[in-house]
Parts: sequence; structure tokens; C-alpha cells
Amino acid sequence: MSTDQVVRPPWVRVAAGTSARSREPAVQPRRVFAQVIAGALVVLLAVALLGVAASRRLAEAEAVNDAAKTANLLADAVAQPALSDALLTGEQSAVAAMDTLVREHVLGGSIVRVKIWDPSGRILYSDAPALIGQRFPLGSEEQDALVHRQTRANVSDLTAPENRLERDRGKLLEVYRPIWTPSGKPVLFEIYLQYDEVAARTGQLWKGFAGVTLTSLLLLVVLLMPILWRLLNQLKRSQVQREALLQRAVEASTEERRRIAGALHDGVVQELAATSFAVAGAAERAWSLDQPDLADDLRSAAGTVRTSIGALRSLLLDIYPPSLASAGLEAALTDLVSNLRSRGTAVTLQLAPQSGLDAAGERLVFRVARECLNNIAKHAAATAVQVRLEPEERHTVMEIIDDGVGFNAAERLAHPSEGHFGLRVLGDVAAAAGGELLLSSSPGFGTRWQLRIPHP
Repeated sequence: MSTDQVVRPPWVRVAAGTSARSREPAVQPRRVFAQVIAGALVVLLAVALLGVAASRRLAEAEAVNDAAKTANLLADAVAQPALSDALLTGEQSAVAAMDTLVREHVLGGSIVRVKIWDPSGRILYSDAPALIGQRFPLGSEEQDALVHRQTRANVSDLTAPENRLERDRGKLLEVYRPIWTPSGKPVLFEIYLQYDEVAARTGQLWKGFAGVTLTSLLLLVVLLMPILWRLLNQLKRSQVQREALLQRAVEASTEERRRIAGALHDGVVQELAATSFAVAGAAERAWSLDQPDLADDLRSAAGTVRTSIGALRSLLLDIYPPSLASAGLEAALTDLVSNLRSRGTAVTLQLAPQSGLDAAGERLVFRVARECLNNIAKHAAATAVQVRLEPEERHTVMEIIDDGVGFNAAERLAHPSEGHFGLRVLGDVAAAAGGELLLSSSPGFGTRWQLRIPHP
């Protein structure tokens, strides 16, 4: 057809495909267990990282506390008893006596440096002779320790100029507290300790923490596995039961449609038809009796009854199309296009031998095709129509193409004419059945419908 060669207007989505007709994905126990194990591993990793950080902080706090106790013990038992006022003036004998005492009783083990400061920031003594006599400003914490007679401990700032000789020893802890000369003058006693003890204690704390925490988490996962397995089995059974109930509901709905259609056709429709014939006969008799007014009224009543019969038969086709149920989808679509052919419209019907549709899918195709073909007959003024139905890998696709006058699809969907909601209703029908309905049309370019139905 010529409509295939022209540039088509863009597609407008009337109904997006839903999962109403497709089955919910089955629960896969392996996938669920894999997700649980992956989640447990993530939790274990997070706990491990937090545990390391917590252990390091706790170990550092304990190491600082132990270092403060060591500094207090050394200050009270060693440094203060040996401190003399002569050290304040830098006498060599006082410096030598302090050096001997420090090297014999203080240095060694984890203690790598000793310094004694006066309040002005001058180093009175250090086991590193190059520092003796040098002056560095005391920080606020050091001054606070002198004023309030407190012991302070923290990680050494090796970038500070007074710590330049300790930079090659790695990370250190420094502890300082005041001591007093025999005359009562305060000086600051400071020791530096290796940080290795903090790392060692961190490892010890982490091992204890990890042993309990990780074992508890693993035990929890192991205990959850049987419970999770049972829940998955129950969920799977519920899913099967739900699908069975849905299937029975669909079958019951189909049977009810068939029953209602049969009852209407064999009852009300037949009675209305008989009534129509009776009224028409009465009209003829009235005419023969020279009662033209009565005859006209009876003919009008007969026409009204026939119109009602036509509307009722259309409703029966909607409820349960007889050709679709008895002869199949191809025969039903052939019946639908016969109305257009009788008007002189050239209709091409291309149907694949196997559509891949179940009964619900065939009903959806029939209903959408009927609405589209009715719209073409009423509004399109088309000379040629093409109807195609063919299965694809995951969908069955129906296309209805005409070369009629076309319309602004996006505008019609957004702002339907008053009392005309055919497009929206058609979209709702397709969406409720799980189909995707697309529309391509614009004035002068005809109209193209595409219905995509997922395979059951």
C-alpha cells in the first residue's frame, strides 16, 4: 500500500504494556539464597571495617592511658627525686646526673625520648644533647598541663620543629606532666613512646571482637536458612494457587459470557424480532384499513425495535463473538472487514497461521480490531485498509493501516471531543489485558494502529 512508503507520523502510546496477562516471575530459591549470602558478606565486611576502626580507637585510648600511668610513675619515682634547681641554670653536673638516671631507669623498651622543659619553652634536658638549651614555644595543652597540674597524652606531631629528631622513629605517643624542683619551681617532664603497642593492642582487640561478632553473624545466617527455605516454599505454593485461581476466574468469566450471550440471543433478541414482525404486520393492516397515521406510528415503532435488536446484537458480539468462539480468530476478523468491503473499501487481511495467542489474547485482538474498523468506517473516508496479524519472538503484533483523512493523535488523546472517549477506552481495554497499543496518525497521512500482546 502507498501508506507504507510515505513518512509516517511518530508513534503515540495509547496504552503501555502491563503484567496483567503475564505471569509473575517465579521465585528462584538459588537467587534468593545468593542474595542473602551476598547481603551477609556485605554486613560482615561492614562489621569488619567498623570493628577495625573501633578497635584502633579503643587501643589508642588504652595505650594513651597506659602511657600516662607510666609517665606518672617515672615522674614521681625517678625524675622528680633527681631534679635539682641547678638543672634550671644548665649546670653540666646536674645535666649529667639526670642523663645517667634517665638512661639507666627510663629509656628502653617502648620509651625512646625524654625531655624536660621550663615554662618558657627552653629544653633543660633531653637524652638527645643537640636539643638541650634550645627554645620552642609551648603549645596551649602543654601550658595548660603546667597550670592545672595535669598529665596529658596524645599522638606526636612529628612535623613540629621540636620533634625533628624523632621523625625517623615512626609514629609516637607523647606524654607530659609537671614536676617540681626542690624550690617548688614547675618544669614539664615529657616522654615519647613507640606507637607499635597501639597496633599490637588493636590486633588483639580485633581478634576478640571479630571472633564473637563474626561467629554470631554466621550462626544467624545458618539459622535463617531453613526458615528462609520454608518461606520460599510457602510463597511458591501460594503463587501456584494464585495462578490456578486466576485461571479458574478467567474460565468462569468466559463461561458466564457464553451463558449470558446465549440467554440474550435465544430469549430477548428472538422476542424482539417477533415483536418487530408483529408490529410491521399491524402497520400493513392499518394501512389497508385506510389508517395512515396509525400505520406510520407502527412502522416507526417497528424501526425502533429493529434498531434495538441491532444494538443488542452488537452487544452480544462484544460479550461473546460467536464466530470467534466457533470458527476462530481468522473467521471473526473476516466477518469484521466484510462491512468495509460491502462499502467498496479495499481491505487486505494478512493473518499468520499460528498467532501465538490464548483465548484472552484473541478476544483482545477482536475487540481492538472491531473498534478500529468501526472508526475507519465512520470517520476515515479510507479507500484502502490493511490488517496484519503475526507473531514475533515475545509478542503477537496486530497492525491496522488506512489511507484515510487521519487526525492529530496526540491532541485527540490529550483533549478528546465532548462525549467521545473511544481512544481512552480502547487504551484502557488494551492495558487491562496486558497489551501495548500504539497510534500513528496526522491529518492527510491516514492512521496506523499497532497492538502488541505478550505471549502467555
